[in-house]
Amino acid sequence: MPNDFHGMGISFQYPDNWSLHEEENEGRHGSVTIYSPSGAFLSVGVYPRAIKPLDLARGAVDGILEEYADVDVEEVQQEVLGQKLVGFDINFFFMDFVNTARVRCLRTRDATYSVFCQAEDRDFERLAAVFDAVTASLLGSIAEHLA
Repeated sequence: MPNDFHGMGISFQYPDNWSLHEEENEGRHGSVTIYSPSGAFLSVGVYPRAIKPLDLARGAVDGILEEYADVDVEEVQQEVLGQKLVGFDINFFFMDFVNTARVRCLRTRDATYSVFCQAEDRDFERLAAVFDAVTASLLGSIAEHLA
């Protein structure tokens, strides 16, 4: 049975064996991160609507570029539940492992949202469906606010 998160004006379901950490900032803004037992994670950020989705996604990429030397970045668009998300697919080396991350962002009438997930490459392949399901669950919770 999945767990449910409710807060910051969003909700989503996530696997019951994952842990959760919430950082609320200014009431309806902040982030919540879920962690798999293997160390993979997915973080949802809620930001003021004035922030442009692609700028928010670029900020996540900039953070990785500052931290890691050999980074491959590809700009992407993804449709989930009929909504276009903008962002990047990112691959980088950490401790002799290839890591995969992706950031997807969108704006509604109320806020700008980011979904950032990361895992060791093989783990990412195994968890991609979980990341997609959590993202779809999130979008379902904010559907009434989509522009």
